[in-house]
Amino acid sequence: MQNSKIAEILTNIARILEIKQENPFRIRAYQKAAQNIKDLSEDVADLIKQDRLLKIPGIGKDLADKIKEIVITGRLEFYEQLKSSIPEGLLDLLSIPSVGPKMAWTFYKKLNIKNIGDLERAIDNNKLVGLVGVKERTIDNIKQGLLLLKKGKERMPLAVAIRTAEEFTSALSRLPYVNKINPAGSLRRHKETVRDIDILIVSSKPAKVMEDFAHLPPVKNIQAKGNTKASVLTNQDIQVDCRVVTDKSFGAALLYFTGSKNFNIKLRTLAIKMGLKINEYGLFSASKYLAGRTEEEIFKLLKMSYIPPELREDTGEIELAMKNKLPRLVDIDSIRTDIHVHSNYSDGMNSIDEIVHAARGMNYSYIVITDHSQSLKVARGVSIADLRKKKREIERINKHIRGFRVLYGTEVDIDSDGRLDYKEQVLREFDVVIAAIHTGFKQTKAKLTQRLIKACRNRYVHIIAHPTGRLWGVRDSYELDFEQILKVCRDTNTALEINAFPDRLDLNDINARHAKAAGVRLAIGTDAHTIDSLSSMRLGIFVARRAWLEEADLLNTLSVDKFLKTIKK
Repeated sequence: MQNSKIAEILTNIARILEIKQENPFRIRAYQKAAQNIKDLSEDVADLIKQDRLLKIPGIGKDLADKIKEIVITGRLEFYEQLKSSIPEGLLDLLSIPSVGPKMAWTFYKKLNIKNIGDLERAIDNNKLVGLVGVKERTIDNIKQGLLLLKKGKERMPLAVAIRTAEEFTSALSRLPYVNKINPAGSLRRHKETVRDIDILIVSSKPAKVMEDFAHLPPVKNIQAKGNTKASVLTNQDIQVDCRVVTDKSFGAALLYFTGSKNFNIKLRTLAIKMGLKINEYGLFSASKYLAGRTEEEIFKLLKMSYIPPELREDTGEIELAMKNKLPRLVDIDSIRTDIHVHSNYSDGMNSIDEIVHAARGMNYSYIVITDHSQSLKVARGVSIADLRKKKREIERINKHIRGFRVLYGTEVDIDSDGRLDYKEQVLREFDVVIAAIHTGFKQTKAKLTQRLIKACRNRYVHIIAHPTGRLWGVRDSYELDFEQILKVCRDTNTALEINAFPDRLDLNDINARHAKAAGVRLAIGTDAHTIDSLSSMRLGIFVARRAWLEEADLLNTLSVDKFLKTIKK
């Protein structure tokens, strides 16, 4: 699979163009194409064979020809020529937080710094001191950036970012002189990984806010602090930036600092066409202030409907907003159930009674208990004898509970040949059967694809769990013919799971949106092994919203009777 190699080449082209300070629109085209290819679960080579390369967002004819050249020859002549125009190793400097293209070029021209090793030696020998635009604080930030790079902590999972941001916003919102507070950046857009955390505040005492922010318990180092802006590093080496703005500009600043960069550019271009100017301070006609207190009033003056942060990626949302045709995104209040929960019958920590109590507290009307099947010994898979006990317990609970229902389910293992861990006479007893791959991740793309397809074609399988097998810090997604799987899912009425476990988020937003377009149903499961983990449902909702999903696209929004009827069509 060459996707990662292609994405790396396109990313490096964008970086070199940035260093050489070329056309920013051209740079963004390469960045966007690289990200979209990186997020694909299908092999780009297969897309070329099927003449579907141009269907990838951000890929035009010129980029398509370059991608084909990489696939066919293993290299790109344009990239090789571009690389030869700068010293080898200079690109690596851009991987350091706080070092941008302009600074990297300055280091090279003034000090002949060609790589990270040169930069470290220059810092040790105090050679950066005195360079234009390089202050003592800048050097300290670069040192910290080098440490972050070495620790591999440039980006963090969404769940970690949310947890960190809430530590800060919870403390700051209690201050009597903080009037408004909101996270921004990729965190607010709920991207699956986040580089750093941005927080916006309205306050009548900005300097006091900065002082309090810089001395909160999670803070390890103060990287920068002024009267309205500050940047800190937490004990977990996470960068958090805080900015105080005026109430008059809060909406405009929130819009600007939420991004994405491509979205902001498109919005700014639209405003210019209307004879207006938009920036972090507001929306203006010449020098006259028109709006800026809220995002809603800005969108209204730009003659479009409000665009939720999750959609702000320049993938068609602005055009639809101008026609008032944006999807009505699903939200947490629409969720009636969690379809993937483990009890203490397998490797879960809680009893079914405890799970039911927690689920009712979340205003669910039913819950699906899906313990592991018998062969997965590492997860204490449920034996046939214990299945009978589990079913009797669920029947007892359902008999004595009102306004709620427990569904008897399983997460059945798909073996290396695509066979299921329970025989059909056992499977047909379940209300819900979720099938999943837990072993053999290094099999060929064709083999893995056929395993899932065989499971989908089993008449008792309703949902495929964590379809691409991703587990952050452990393994990448395995290779699949996702197009073929979608076709089989549609033909067999098999749904795909958005697994909301924080280290999975699988399917991702790109694949979930692709599934929706293919007419495949989706379902969110937390894969919870403790009742506390049921709260991960919100992570699944964030993925669903970034995938443009509406209530009708998710099984979780259905009543229990309609859910069962839908999955067993």
